[in-house]
Amino acid sequence: MSLEHAILGFLKYHPLSGYDLKSIFDQSVKHFWSADQSQIYRTLSKLGEQGWATMEVLEQDDRPDRKIYRITNEGGEELHRWLNEQLPEKPERLAKLIQIFFAGHLSDEEAITLFERLADDCRKSLSNLQLVYQKGTQGESCKEVPPRDSFFWMLTCEYGIEMTMSSLKWLEDVLSRIKNQEWNGGNKR
Repeated sequence: MSLEHAILGFLKYHPLSGYDLKSIFDQSVKHFWSADQSQIYRTLSKLGEQGWATMEVLEQDDRPDRKIYRITNEGGEELHRWLNEQLPEKPERLAKLIQIFFAGHLSDEEAITLFERLADDCRKSLSNLQLVYQKGTQGESCKEVPPRDSFFWMLTCEYGIEMTMSSLKWLEDVLSRIKNQEWNGGNKR
């Protein structure tokens, strides 16, 4: 996924400031695509250079001026093109899998600690995803989004929940296997 296209997707709903975009990212897609404020502003600038977005300055008396971005027709066409494009599969780079791969260098106790930490991380992620899902299905996070769009937003959250639950199940199984020293035929020394 491209940050450019994510921003175009949000601008397709209505004009937004960079600050608004960061807030929307954090409330909707953070569970699978995060962006910091500086990345968002750099990308907005790039979208303007490409002719995919325009910027309007709204003067404010009591605060700094607000820059509001709007998607252009060309930006809408680019978003539509990208949504219809088959994206290339890119292998994931997961640091935790490198840790797991070389966990044979750890003692059993250290390996158990590693997997317990990973399982705890999964539980926290699962809790956060379930909260996002609950808010989304109750309409709290998608107030200004058409119901059809909200449906697709929630599909990404369902995916995250399913993947996290699967990872947690696997980690808990691995913990049991390590504790039983499965590599040693289940014969604890």
